[in-house]
Amino acid sequence: MTGTIVGIVVAIVILFIIIPMSVKVVAEYERGVILRLGRLVGAKGPGLFFIIPFIDRMTKIDLRIFTMDVPSQEVITRDNVTVRVNAVVYFRVVDPEAAFIKVADHVRATSQIAQTTLRNVLGQSELDELLTKREKLNQMLQRIIDEHTDPWGVKVSTVEIKEVELAEEMKRSMAAQAEAERERRAKIIHAEGELQASEKLAQAASVIAREPAAIQLRYLQTLTEIASEKNSTILFPIPIELLKAFGSAAGKEKETK
Repeated sequence: MTGTIVGIVVAIVILFIIIPMSVKVVAEYERGVILRLGRLVGAKGPGLFFIIPFIDRMTKIDLRIFTMDVPSQEVITRDNVTVRVNAVVYFRVVDPEAAFIKVADHVRATSQIAQTTLRNVLGQSELDELLTKREKLNQMLQRIIDEHTDPWGVKVSTVEIKEVELAEEMKRSMAAQAEAERERRAKIIHAEGELQASEKLAQAASVIAREPAAIQLRYLQTLTEIASEKNSTILFPIPIELLKAFGSAAGKEKETK
């Protein structure tokens, strides 16, 4: 009788130990990859399921999107400019079995391949492309990194270059270049204005040449503009034609006498 009671107690204790080890709960954003005696059984979840204690081994794989910062990398561009660039990579596991079986640590492996690809791709680009065509470089980085991580069951959705650090000497050179470019544009605009003004003056001179009286009207208009200030002494020019007219009139009077 005593042996029966002891057996029942032992059985109950074993059940209390085995049942928690057998029952597994996997969240909605996870999958449980099960190995049975070292062989892959498959990925289960989400929800509640059972495994065989001491025979099955389960590892949970997170399926959510990971946001990983790529540390600053020193890159020499194709035009021999040294810059420091960092980026951010967004990726997630789409095949939990491959992420567990084919790579020891899919997060670290993705980080390392992202750093290497960042240096290689930006090293083949010029500084102007790095500053002005960043969207194109982002797409190229995403495509290359995704090709490397695809066998691991990892999908890289987005790669974004965050910051490009330049040496102080390069910043000063770029500032001088930008200032020279602004001066060049200002001189071109000024020259175009002078050209348009000269064309209009030529047209005005042509009109005045056809109508001699127009120059007198221009004189009067100029005097009117000067007189509006009331702070200048005005010397009114007398046309030579007017003096000739007075001279001819005086000569006719003498002849009459």
